[in-house]
Amino acid sequence: MVCDLDANTLIGLAADCPGLATALADVTDEADVARLFKSVDQCLGGLDVLVNTAGVAGPPCGVGAITLAEWNRALVLKLTSQFLCVREALPRLRMAQQLQRSRRAHGGPCILNLSTATGQHGAPGWAAHAAFKWAVVGFTKTLAVELGPEGIRVNAILPASLPGAGSIADRSPLSSSTLRRQADPVDLARTAVFAASDRAAGITGQSLLVGGGGRMLA
Repeated sequence: MVCDLDANTLIGLAADCPGLATALADVTDEADVARLFKSVDQCLGGLDVLVNTAGVAGPPCGVGAITLAEWNRALVLKLTSQFLCVREALPRLRMAQQLQRSRRAHGGPCILNLSTATGQHGAPGWAAHAAFKWAVVGFTKTLAVELGPEGIRVNAILPASLPGAGSIADRSPLSSSTLRRQADPVDLARTAVFAASDRAAGITGQSLLVGGGGRMLA
């Protein structure tokens, strides 16, 4: 199931992926998130994996030019949205864990939070983006410690170099990547599938860097 702010995007996804459930939701809004997870219950009948992916790069300017409104918007979009979704997901993931224990499943339910390599290395002109996306790593590690005893795994995926309009990667040479290429959405999707699978049953509290060894992020 996929949610988005743009109805046309969801229509296109549903057409490309028959059987995909979609929901129109603003994950920065507490009431919208509550409605979203009620839709999850109705459409999926439960929840095994939560992937927090909301957020765009920005605001792309030096610290002195960032307004308080832009700073607060970045905080809500990049970090608070993940908190709201995790809070709603937890009772559903706990229920899934109880069911998986009875079926002797190994991987267990999990949470995957999208962060960024930029927070670790820094990038001029991207202070808010780096600060709040890097806070996602601390949020992830704390969740992993809290939820580990319940059998719920939590990891962060850190894209290091993605193409896209206005992205940091578009301004960075490929020489910043040891593989001399940018990551693409397929790289991230494959990492997420692995991290959510039984093959990653022993992996939690980790920051999974994806991007050909690069240091920058979309």
